[in-house]
Amino acid sequence: MSKFNNKIDFAVVISVKNANPNGDPLNGNRPRENYEGHGEISDVCIKRKIRNRLQDMGQAIFVQSDERRSDGFRSLKDRADGCAELKKLSKDKEKYAALACEKWIDVRSFGQVFAFKAGDDNSVSIGIRGPVSIHSAVSVSPIEISSMQITKSVNGETGKDPDKKSADTMGMKHRVEFGVYVIYGSINTQLAEKTGFNEEDSEFIKKALITLFENDCSSARPDGSMEVYKVYWWKHNSQIGQYSSAKVHRSLKLVPTAEIPKSINDYSVSNEALDGLVPEIYDGI
Repeated sequence: MSKFNNKIDFAVVISVKNANPNGDPLNGNRPRENYEGHGEISDVCIKRKIRNRLQDMGQAIFVQSDERRSDGFRSLKDRADGCAELKKLSKDKEKYAALACEKWIDVRSFGQVFAFKAGDDNSVSIGIRGPVSIHSAVSVSPIEISSMQITKSVNGETGKDPDKKSADTMGMKHRVEFGVYVIYGSINTQLAEKTGFNEEDSEFIKKALITLFENDCSSARPDGSMEVYKVYWWKHNSQIGQYSSAKVHRSLKLVPTAEIPKSINDYSVSNEALDGLVPEIYDGI
């Protein structure tokens, strides 16, 4: 495996059309938006999609969602305890962290907190910082959210009057009419060295970003409603990098060319040149 020696910054431009990219459970599952009306997708949501794509590629994942469990474990503690070698190292934090990073790509990429109570002898409290950092995605322009009333054709449970529809047959569905969001992120070489994150792992992360919405459809996000438009991948020529991540991310310019953008073609997308740092640009799949 090739050691990860060059800092990487990246950006992913995605479009959303008639979909709910990330519902807010504290706001009736409406699409997330900030106080300025711009749409948001949380970093946790984005990491979930990356983990799913890595799992589709055959990589071992520690934080698996319930519907994608591939090993039968119902909790993170059960999954950690299911590794006999890991369980033996609960008193040696460095070896425990090293083995967890070696075993699961998401642990050595994003980091993980192992905090499990199992009595005085087997309690675990270990924090791992990962080299891959992801920002919450924010839409370039304010979004317009539409809502519709929906009904189910059958009661969830039989009530006192079986011929009468119960309250649980009524609901609301929310969606973003159209929006262009940008995900920014970076991969740090110092933290990569600590977790064992390598060059091959960075290629898996890149591929996951390019194919971010494969196998991700749902009633809130029908196939084709969310699309990766472009992935920008800046590979620096050193461990610390030629420029700060903030400056690299600012070099990507997205400017609406219509008063109310309705498609990705209503945006001007350009990349400001940085001396000695040219991004690899990939079309989404």
